[in-house]
Amino acid sequence: MIIIHTPDGGEPERLDAGRLRASEIQIAESNSDRPWALLKGGLVDGDITAIRVLAWVIKKRQNPTLRLSAFDPFEDEVQVKLDAKETHRYAAEMFARYGNDPAELAGAWEELREAADDPAIADAAIKEQTDGPKVEASPHGSATPETSTSGFSPSTSATPPTTSTT
Repeated sequence: MIIIHTPDGGEPERLDAGRLRASEIQIAESNSDRPWALLKGGLVDGDITAIRVLAWVIKKRQNPTLRLSAFDPFEDEVQVKLDAKETHRYAAEMFARYGNDPAELAGAWEELREAADDPAIADAAIKEQTDGPKVEASPHGSATPETSTSGFSPSTSATPPTTSTT
């Protein structure tokens, strides 16, 4: 997940919440009184507490003395977007769920484009689902499909996250 913090009159700051250290997770848990699973789910659901606490933890990497009380963005100054891996994962889930219903699938693709941090990645993920995996020639002359080694397992929800807290 990518948290985008755009202070009023300022430049957008992209905060990658896709990979946190155990100590950062523990800091987020203790400052929100929530377990990690609820914080991760809160990002997907647009929960302002989860977004604020996780953005603050990430911002502390560059500014270790930053206090949570000093990081109090307005609700419309933060939004959550899907990173590239999540965009591809959601595309696969949506195709599996709505692939037999063109109207539903078209709506799901539109939601994916809006939820993705990079619309070009969303378009590539959609194309991969609708056209099938890329095929490359192997050194031995036969064609082999690309396979993912990312280790992602599908979530229980095939709906992209809320992209804004408003």
